[in-house]
Amino acid sequence: MSKKDEPKLPKLPRKSKKQKERAEEILKELYVHYPNPHCELNHRNPFELLIATILSAQCTDVRVNKTTPALFETYPTPELMKDAPLEELEELVRSTGFYRNKAKSLKETSQILVSEFDGEVPQNMKDLLKLRGAARKTANVVLGNAFNINVGVVVDTHVKRISNRFGLTKEKKNTNKIEKDLMALFPRENWTDLSHLMIHHGRNACKARISEAPDHPLCKKYGVNCECRKMRAQEH
Repeated sequence: MSKKDEPKLPKLPRKSKKQKERAEEILKELYVHYPNPHCELNHRNPFELLIATILSAQCTDVRVNKTTPALFETYPTPELMKDAPLEELEELVRSTGFYRNKAKSLKETSQILVSEFDGEVPQNMKDLLKLRGAARKTANVVLGNAFNINVGVVVDTHVKRISNRFGLTKEKKNTNKIEKDLMALFPRENWTDLSHLMIHHGRNACKARISEAPDHPLCKKYGVNCECRKMRAQEH
């Protein structure tokens, strides 16, 4: 993709050279500790990734990966899924939670894919947002992992937490603002990896609830806003 073909980005906040250099250090060290950043939702094509990502709302990737094999065996394409009986879809995705709403999203999304996009998953944010159940986070997952197109950073619960604890944003809850802070700090070509790296760190070391300070060099060096800093101070 040439520069002129790259999707236009939203206006990003200004970041100092020092802030960007610190972000680059964090990125390098994340790669050292997690050398194989990847999407943990099992998929064989963009359609499967889109459907798996819709199912992952309020649900773990592990649970989604247990659910999708039977779903994709029965309805492997949008052409087949759009005609699926809603009750059957509900039964297939029941274990992911909010299954009635998710089943409707799967059916309606498949209908839109067939009627508007010739059964192909669109490769741009604007069209992906037309699909039921596909908000910006879902679109970022699909674009980054299925098409290697970086138009944003996926901000899930782990990314939100680590961005705060590492002092990469002052935002506590607003995922749109957190995303813009991360986009302004990190090189565009690393945006998709950045989410995976932070998710790996959040699952392995920097967990939501910590009763003792994690024994991890990244947490020790960069956890400026983390309660683990106070815990370490009390230890000495």
